[in-house]
Amino acid sequence: MTISNYTLLVILGCGLVTFIPRVLPFIFVRKLQLPSVVIRYLSYVPLCILTALFVQSLLITNENSFPSINIENLLATLPTIITAILTKNLMWIVVVGIISMAVIRLVI
Repeated sequence: MTISNYTLLVILGCGLVTFIPRVLPFIFVRKLQLPSVVIRYLSYVPLCILTALFVQSLLITNENSFPSINIENLLATLPTIITAILTKNLMWIVVVGIISMAVIRLVI
């Protein structure tokens, strides 16, 4: 299989564009001492990302109307959240979420 120069340049360009915003900030921040306000602010980023993904999976977007709720995901969410509150163990949370979704898809 041959690859054209254009395809090779596109692949290398995509790799560079992916590398710059994901890796270079870690290289620069490693050598700096960030203020505690910035550290505290950055600690909320993973929670915000997970919340956005969570809410996105619960809602179904409909054209020209309000979003509706994905009942399967909502039903699987309830035992998963209860497990998270009670155990605070990521492994149990994931296992309960997967089992809940499997049971719901089997039943519905």
